[in-house]
Amino acid sequence: VQLVESGGGLVQPGGSLRLSCAASGFTFSNYRLSWYRQAPGKGRELVATISSTGVSRTLPDPVKGRFTISRDNAKNTVYLQMDNLKAEDTAVYYCNSAGSWGQGTQVTVSS
Repeated sequence: VQLVESGGGLVQPGGSLRLSCAASGFTFSNYRLSWYRQAPGKGRELVATISSTGVSRTLPDPVKGRFTISRDNAKNTVYLQMDNLKAEDTAVYYCNSAGSWGQGTQVTVSS
C-alpha cells in the first residue's frame, strides 16, 4: 500500500490549495479515505472522510464550508480542495486509507 500526498505549499490567508493523494497497491475503490492534519505541537486531527464510492463525505465544523473532499476512482486519487484558508489551517496534511498513511504535505497559511 502506498499513499502519496502532493499540492501543499505557502498561501496567503483567504487563498486556496488543492491537495492530492495518489494511492497504489490496493483496490482503491473498496476503501474510504480520510485526510488528517497535524499542526506543530498538536495531535493529529481528522479533516475529512470520503466513502469508497464518494457518495458519503464527512467534514468537521472547523473546515466545513471551506474544504471539499472528492475522489476519482479511475485515477486512484483523492483530492482535498481548501478554500478561504486561515492561519490555523497551517499543518502537515496526511491521507489515510487501508491502514496506511502517506508521508504528508506541508500547508502554510501566512501573509
